[in-house]
Amino acid sequence: MITLGVIADTHVPDRARAVPPEALEIFRQAGVAAILHAGDVIRPSVLTTLEAIAPTYAVRGNRDWYFLRRLPSRRVLQFEGVRVGMCHGHGSFRRYLGDKWEHFRRGAPPFARFAYRALAAFPQVDVVVFGHTHYPVCRWVGVQLLCNPGSPVVPALPGVPRAVGLLHINGRTVWGELRVLGQAQVEV
Repeated sequence: MITLGVIADTHVPDRARAVPPEALEIFRQAGVAAILHAGDVIRPSVLTTLEAIAPTYAVRGNRDWYFLRRLPSRRVLQFEGVRVGMCHGHGSFRRYLGDKWEHFRRGAPPFARFAYRALAAFPQVDVVVFGHTHYPVCRWVGVQLLCNPGSPVVPALPGVPRAVGLLHINGRTVWGELRVLGQAQVEV
C-alpha cells in the first residue's frame, strides 16, 4: 500500500508566508510516497519544502506566473496501476477570465462547474486531483474518485476548513482522506 499527499492553493507568499507546518507534518506522519500539488504554488520554495518530504509532482495554476513554462497545465501519473489525472481546474485563460467576470457580477461560480471541468479533462483515469476552488472535497463521481484538497492557508469562504488530502492505494483499490488542519480526518 502507498499513500500520496495532496495539496493545492498554497499561495506562498501572496497569501501566506509558508506552507503551514501542520500540513507538512500530516504528510510526514502518513509516510507519503509522493506529493501531488494541484497548482497555485506561486514560489519555487514551496516545491523545495515538499520535495524534502517526498517526490513532488505539480501542475500550473492561474497564479503560477513564475512557472509559466516549467509546470504542465495537466498531467497523468500512475501509482501501483492507478491512474491519477491532475489539473488546477481553472481551465483555459479565456475560460478563467469568463469565470472572473461572472464572479464580479454575480458571485463565485458554483463548485460543480470546476469539478465537472476537471472530470471532463480526464475521462480515462481512476482519480482526478484538482484545486482552484479552495473547497475541500473527496468523493466518488461514477467510477472516478474526485479529490480537491482545498487550501491549507486560505479557505474558500468563512466556515470552510483549511485542509490537505491523502490518497491511499492498495493494489487497484484507492480511497481518499481529507485532513482538516486542526481537526480529525474525513475518509471517502
